[in-house]
Amino acid sequence: MQSLGFETRGVFARRAYRVAAGLFLVFLGAVCAAAQTGSQAKTPPILGTIKAISGESLTVASDAGAETKVTVTSATKLLRVPPGSKDLSQAEAISFSEFRPGDRILVRLRCAGDPPVCEAGSVIAMKKSDIAEKQAHEREEWQKHGIGGLVKNVDAAQGTVTIGTMTAAGKKDVAVGIGNSTVVRRYAPGSVKFDDAKVSSIAEVSPGDQLRARGVRGADGASFSADEIVTGAFQNIAGTISAVDAGAGTLTVSDLATKKNEVVKISPDSQLRKLPAQMAQIIATRLKGGAAGAPAAANAPAPASGSGQGGASGGQGRGGGGDLQQLLGRLPVAPLSDFQKGDVVMIVATGAAKGAQVTAITVLGGVEPLLQAATQEQASSILTPWSLSNGGGDAAAQ
Repeated sequence: MQSLGFETRGVFARRAYRVAAGLFLVFLGAVCAAAQTGSQAKTPPILGTIKAISGESLTVASDAGAETKVTVTSATKLLRVPPGSKDLSQAEAISFSEFRPGDRILVRLRCAGDPPVCEAGSVIAMKKSDIAEKQAHEREEWQKHGIGGLVKNVDAAQGTVTIGTMTAAGKKDVAVGIGNSTVVRRYAPGSVKFDDAKVSSIAEVSPGDQLRARGVRGADGASFSADEIVTGAFQNIAGTISAVDAGAGTLTVSDLATKKNEVVKISPDSQLRKLPAQMAQIIATRLKGGAAGAPAAANAPAPASGSGQGGASGGQGRGGGGDLQQLLGRLPVAPLSDFQKGDVVMIVATGAAKGAQVTAITVLGGVEPLLQAATQEQASSILTPWSLSNGGGDAAAQ
């Protein structure tokens, strides 16, 4: 399972990663107790985004969906921390005039009276621009230093997961090392969002899962030391579109493997791409074991913004040995209207429970040459679920 490098969001993100909430939540757990030290009120803090600023008050759209007008006084402590902070050690004092709509904030309320009247005791902020910069950096890291594939074997005792990857030169097994410091997460069941991934462990990884890792590739190309991994159970669907319902936002696909029709929901988070005919032929030739060389670099789209010099994996996507996902991830987004009855598509979708709606994570059109050239294992490794949410992965994506 390799990542298409879609922007989330690595990395992985839409990991946007929708990292804005994620970054602040990491910070919140460690800071909340400190922020409430000395407070007599039991009012819970407000975590959200500044929607509007008027006079000496802030309108905060909380992550729970409510809007609250917060009054800031001369006694309110105003602090800013950089994205990713886990405590207040890097906090700096700021003035009210430095707040901007879109900033993430944590507000501790100070309440008194009966009925209580509340004002801000402290406001801890992360700048919107700082969060966006961190998101871009993380997407680049997943793009440049990411790997993905289908899980073939799990050795929990050794901390190793072997995945089957598909490079431009063909398939290759890679042993992904998971150490004590490796961050392990897993997609929430039925979710198409990288940022919904939950803290997990190697014990939850099973053969057939898809895995995306960010870290350092071994010199031999057969090993990979992971700083972060995200895993999940997904469905791979390849077949011919038998119906398109734009109103309902669905594709009905005649699955080549099961010979059954599968109705696939297209959500706002689904990633749709179409493969140019010339690129499809080049990839198909490589899947058949043909020469891998300069034509791919000549005909590949330019790297997406933020992908870094040489594209993903330090330029391995150019020429002979690169990750196909690095190439596919640079394709422009295609609207649902670009897909018609009779088109051949490959889809990665949520691993829905029996009877539940299957939702597309990635859809790739223009793949008929690939399916004619690929084995079933190869086909399963070409597309992967990683939508990086404008950021794993994201993400993640990396």
